[in-house]
Amino acid sequence: MDSTPSKKILDGREASIALKDSLVPRIERLSTAGIIPGLATVIVGDDPASKIYVSLKHKACKELDIASFQHELEANTSMNKIESLIARLNDDDRVHGILVQVPLPGHLDPEQIITWIDPRKDVDGFHPSNVGRLMRGQIEGTLVSCTPAGIMYLLVEHHGIDLTGMEVVIVSRSNIVGKPLIPLFLQQDATVTTCHTKTKKLAFHTRRADLVIAGTGQPKMFTKEYFSDGVIIVDVGIHRIDGNLCGDVDFEDVLPVASKITPVPGGVGPMTIAALMRNTVQSAEALHGNRG
Repeated sequence: MDSTPSKKILDGREASIALKDSLVPRIERLSTAGIIPGLATVIVGDDPASKIYVSLKHKACKELDIASFQHELEANTSMNKIESLIARLNDDDRVHGILVQVPLPGHLDPEQIITWIDPRKDVDGFHPSNVGRLMRGQIEGTLVSCTPAGIMYLLVEHHGIDLTGMEVVIVSRSNIVGKPLIPLFLQQDATVTTCHTKTKKLAFHTRRADLVIAGTGQPKMFTKEYFSDGVIIVDVGIHRIDGNLCGDVDFEDVLPVASKITPVPGGVGPMTIAALMRNTVQSAEALHGNRG
């Protein structure tokens, strides 16, 4: 394997373009049938990061000719008003995907809100119905959480990495990333260990891994001492320190020992948005019985 830095990079920007390009003929087939895939986003309050993330999602929609509907609500919006809005979106034939941006103001219950979304339009892959199907290994046709789905596309479909028999250590137990990745890696016949920040002797587990998912939420926590030579590293974290973005992995320190590594920015982030676009198209196809 070529060990030059450029060959080590798992470029999410490049892979996200490939994924979005693969959606174009599917969108064109839907359009021929008079169907324009549509994504509705709901944002509550004025969280600056949330507004940036939502704007990137709508930008991606525009690039692909996916219709987008943005609903911005006041921070003091009640649960009842959100339930009413989601009910309208569930019934709206123009909308194939519904996304409620998190975090939400403290008086709102995100777990309850998720259950109000029609599972067929749950493009975040958070509804208990979709999570249950995923955990049972019923991945075909299931709307899978976007970051895990994007990671698998990056590794398997874009870079052709064979995960069979690999020791995969996921350092995350979140509902958004860590837990959904377990069945996805198992489907690829990997051997999966889940760790977290309270795991004793964490470095013992990561050093024996062929592939590590780093998602602790702690900037530059992972240095080269956590890894063995030749490891593949996927960095899920993103932080801003002194005006610069970084991940959970100390990229420069770890680069010499990694065989492949995602950068921050430009790694997992673009894949998450591309996977959201794919989920929206998949939902439109399923709702209209037009899979081409």
